[in-house]
Amino acid sequence: MRLPFLFFLLLSALPLTAQDQEKQSTESYIEQYAEAAIENMKKSGVPASITLAQGILESGSGNSDLARSAKNHFGIKCHAGWTGKTYHMDDDAPNECFRSYDKVLDSYRDHAEFLRTRPRYASLFELPITDYKAWANGLKAAGYATNPQYPELLIGLIERYSLHKYDQPGASIPKAPKTETELKPAAEPKPNPRVNKSQSYRLVYINGLRAVELLSDFDRALFNQAFELPERKWMKYNERGPNDALKAGQIVFLEPLRNSAALGTNEHAVQAGDTWHSIAHKYGIKTKALLKKNRAGAGSPLEIGTKIRLR
Repeated sequence: MRLPFLFFLLLSALPLTAQDQEKQSTESYIEQYAEAAIENMKKSGVPASITLAQGILESGSGNSDLARSAKNHFGIKCHAGWTGKTYHMDDDAPNECFRSYDKVLDSYRDHAEFLRTRPRYASLFELPITDYKAWANGLKAAGYATNPQYPELLIGLIERYSLHKYDQPGASIPKAPKTETELKPAAEPKPNPRVNKSQSYRLVYINGLRAVELLSDFDRALFNQAFELPERKWMKYNERGPNDALKAGQIVFLEPLRNSAALGTNEHAVQAGDTWHSIAHKYGIKTKALLKKNRAGAGSPLEIGTKIRLR
């Protein structure tokens, strides 16, 4: 199963193709496909909240290459017996085969059928349809994704966007287009000589928080502009100093850090190179909160193998 919990996006300021410029927001995605998720829930028993959260996560809210090119919003690979259209792209292995659909709604129907007809997911349908947390953990246990944080990612999206309300009987459907529409390409922007085309990032969720993994060094002013976030805010969120550079490989949070790690993530075994700051940010926690949980000071030594409390 493809695992695009890392959403590959390019900066809106870059002179890219027209298709890359027109991105669908998560709110718009929910409005457009909530009705399909509810209808599939009535027919298949898959909670609408789970369907929507998986669609958001797996397709980057409809913006991933697979979603745009193959209308595949759930990362479902071809598997034995698939006789429909296919789309090939590099994933866990080069040139892997993914299912391709004529319409996104076909992808939604196939997702429900995929879960309903495979024995490995049978135990999920014994769970209450309103218990989205059990469903999220059950999907991970059944092998839908290899990411250990997959349940937390789904639960974080469901609670952030109140998707669980669509699991309730008589749930109201948000106003949305009745027909499936394609995103209209935006006009090609003029090249910006101040922007390096190689500067890019990946949107990730850590402890239910939006963050970006930098794929190249970033100019601070460009970062402020790209994410429409005042420098003082993201510096505070990330516990950074005024002279800290934005380097490739760094994770930069776009929301305030939490005081505890995600449910089920209780401890961290210290590894070589770990610091209190790096451990805290690995799990989306404030460094001060992590130190307090472990009754430690900022200069407290970390021995390899020591278990650090995260909750």
